[in-house]
Amino acid sequence: MKTIYLNRQVERPVPCVATIGFFDGVHLGHRYIISKVAEMARREGLASMVVTFERHPRQVLHSDWCPQLLSTLDEKVELLSQTGIDYLVILQFDEAMASLSARDFMHDILQLQLEVKVLVIGYDNRFGHNRMEGFDDYVSYGHEMGMSVVQGDPIEVGSLRVSSSKIRRLLTEGQVEQAAKCLGRPYMLSGRVVSGEHIGTEIGFPTANLQLAEDGKLVPGSGVYAVKVKLEGLPDLYHGMMNIGSRPTFGGHCQTLETHLFHFDNNIYGQQMTVSFVSRLRSETKFDSREALMSQLESDLRQAEAALNKESEL
Repeated sequence: MKTIYLNRQVERPVPCVATIGFFDGVHLGHRYIISKVAEMARREGLASMVVTFERHPRQVLHSDWCPQLLSTLDEKVELLSQTGIDYLVILQFDEAMASLSARDFMHDILQLQLEVKVLVIGYDNRFGHNRMEGFDDYVSYGHEMGMSVVQGDPIEVGSLRVSSSKIRRLLTEGQVEQAAKCLGRPYMLSGRVVSGEHIGTEIGFPTANLQLAEDGKLVPGSGVYAVKVKLEGLPDLYHGMMNIGSRPTFGGHCQTLETHLFHFDNNIYGQQMTVSFVSRLRSETKFDSREALMSQLESDLRQAEAALNKESEL
């Protein structure tokens, strides 16, 4: 896959079949659309292309909006590179681009700059100033420009129609297993291991405190989770359990992301850590004593090990 930042490069790709969107999380619905793009491109003898944005359009249009994203830009680029697409074009969405009508966007960017011959639109995707126009308008504009416009079908997992907003809701509710089914992989958080208050060490459950790599990444709802962990510079994938919450038993108020790694005692402060969520064990609870908490953590550990071993066998 060749990545092109349109605002930084003048090189133009070959005529192509393209799809456009923010593609947050690159979930199964996105992958389905992209597979259709690749299939049509092969059939037509054209290149395949995904067009996306460096920042979420709402961050430009509403400066006070706090994103809750399923993937950072780097993560999205990595996930899209796994789809086998020929070109990834990253647009710098700004106020000038936001003011373009759908027709002008199709003409000025998709046609003139990117040579899009066929545009595949997601079933719920709208673009252009204020998203005022819809699929029938895109078809009409495309006809004027000699650009075919086709619409992809939605994907359902069970009774759930896959979308980024649905996945965000599932994660906020702690339903990481359902979210993984829609994503096609476990949800992940990445960042650096930083020093904490060492309360976990004092009660026999030392934790690695995660500081997220970027602001704006969605954190699943509070609770205790069975997780798999990848550490920078180490080849193994470790099992563990993560607590997301404010540590109410110890009078905490700020959210922390603390992971206890099983059978592990290395010093990993400052290292990069990626946590993959496998299942939710329970909600966060305030215990009457340290002893009650320690007893619950022993139970959590056994439950987490069982969930992780079961998942590894699948």
